[in-house]
Amino acid sequence: MSAVKRVQQWASFARVWHLFDARWQNPFDSGVLIAKYLKGLYKPLYGAQSLCGDHVVVINCRHVALPGNEWRKRVYFHHATYPGSQTWTPAWEMHTRNPVMVMKKAVYTSMHGNLQRRHTMMRLHLFADEEIDPEIAPRISNVIKQIRPVPERLDLMPEEKVKSFPQIADLDKDYVIPELKEYPNWESKFRKMKKEGKKK
Repeated sequence: MSAVKRVQQWASFARVWHLFDARWQNPFDSGVLIAKYLKGLYKPLYGAQSLCGDHVVVINCRHVALPGNEWRKRVYFHHATYPGSQTWTPAWEMHTRNPVMVMKKAVYTSMHGNLQRRHTMMRLHLFADEEIDPEIAPRISNVIKQIRPVPERLDLMPEEKVKSFPQIADLDKDYVIPELKEYPNWESKFRKMKKEGKKK
């Protein structure tokens, strides 16, 4: 074996440290992507019994975005193995208690009952914000591309960019639509019209 091929073989067996920014990302879609790197599915020498997975560092877990009304509808079940100890915790409540747990459970469930996933999860390093452990930061050598682009917030844009952006109309701060002045209870009327339409 040549020296070049030998180095390629060593590099493929080595554990690479990847960085993934979870800001405004769907944790369930991101979990499938992260599991691919944790198990080493992208490597040509991958096998069911081979331990060729990498380390993945996930930052900004506090700023994940669930689709639709998932924060209220999604519930996590837990049982402490004694009678009457079952609990159902909504996603929003679990996220306020521990901002890392939603992403952790998303990655864990994306492995679909793999017997090695408990050991594989030990290579997952989750951080709520952008601050990374100083011992881990120097080891990172690759960045995983985000699944969807992060929208730029208007309140975080520089003033020059906001002023240069084309405006359709320049309205006063205390401007009110004339039609709404005549109907102060327009919200309740609109809801009633919606209900009547659903009944029909």
